[in-house]
Amino acid sequence: MIKSIDDLDLQDKRVFLRVDFNVPLDSDGTITDDTRICAALPTIRKLSESGAKVVLASHLGRPKGEKVPSMSLAPVAPALAKLIGLPVLFLDDCTGEKVEDAVNSMSSGQIALLENMRYHKGETDNDPAFAKSLAKLADVYVNDAFGTAHRAHASTHGVAELIEDRAAGYLIQKELEFLGNKTESPERPFIVILGGAKVSDKITVIDRLLDKADTIIIGGGMAYTFALAMGQTVGDSLCEVDKVELARNALKKAEEKGVKFMLPVDYLVTDSLDFGNKTLGQTKVVEGNIPDGWEGVDAGPKTISLFAEEVAKAKTVLWNGPMGVFEIEGSSKGTFAVAKAVAEGNATSIIGGGDSVKAIKRSGYSDQVTFMSTGGGASLEFLEGKELPGVSILDQ
Repeated sequence: MIKSIDDLDLQDKRVFLRVDFNVPLDSDGTITDDTRICAALPTIRKLSESGAKVVLASHLGRPKGEKVPSMSLAPVAPALAKLIGLPVLFLDDCTGEKVEDAVNSMSSGQIALLENMRYHKGETDNDPAFAKSLAKLADVYVNDAFGTAHRAHASTHGVAELIEDRAAGYLIQKELEFLGNKTESPERPFIVILGGAKVSDKITVIDRLLDKADTIIIGGGMAYTFALAMGQTVGDSLCEVDKVELARNALKKAEEKGVKFMLPVDYLVTDSLDFGNKTLGQTKVVEGNIPDGWEGVDAGPKTISLFAEEVAKAKTVLWNGPMGVFEIEGSSKGTFAVAKAVAEGNATSIIGGGDSVKAIKRSGYSDQVTFMSTGGGASLEFLEGKELPGVSILDQ
């Protein structure tokens, strides 16, 4: 049983709260997207209002155990203070006597933010000595960083082992509720939309969801591997020749289980794709085989309307991965049409992190979906049925 922060006595307790403040910064240190900070606000507010001394821990980027100034969490403190309407004390390290003194002299309800956990090699190594030094800062451990819950790091696992009182924050609870309960016993029809580049990333997810879904829709780069599996040619499209057998097995399993398995019937193709400059060469729509010298970059118009029609019937939708190269305007139609269909339907809609969240935000429909996961890799591993160390350690 995983405790909620609502089950804890927090008054005057030092709470080590692992959050995911791995936010994008521009060259002058300005935060360009504060979604992750906003996602943590309800938990931080609850702890502060309950009289806890809130010690926030996060990583930013991959400094690999070095103090890289461009990856400092310093800009996050004022941004958080503004969003939460309370002062936030920034501490320029995460362990040591100076930090311990500062934390121990905090008053009830006060919020402090530690410097980047990954400035210390001990974080990603889950080093027991580093975890022990972090544990000195806390009476209670709370994890609300779903995006890193699939990693057994010192701040997500090691320190939790050393603190008896531990719980999940509201964000992790929500993730487990939507990615777990709502997909385990979904309201039907349950429609799963999977896109993105690689079948290899999602094959275990496809396999797991074939046991639960009524319909599985495949788009994006993955679709070309399935097209190969069905004997079509895919020109220069992104595909994984070594995964064709896996794709065939998935199609066979879908048939055996009576799961409707939808693949594109037409494609938007181009004779040159320059992702860096966000340009396409000539484009045309093809049905069936894609000729040599052309590559698929989006779903075609027939596919788009078939997919949208199917999504409209759903009572539960899980979407992970774009339908094409949505970052380029000319090949964004398929992804944005799916976003629109998901948003305008009457279903519980769950967006599975990563590029799908980026895509739905860009489409302008993000405020019309039920839930957007904050974890790309973590949400996939969770849907695959893998144990997430950052979550299982919370289990009492």
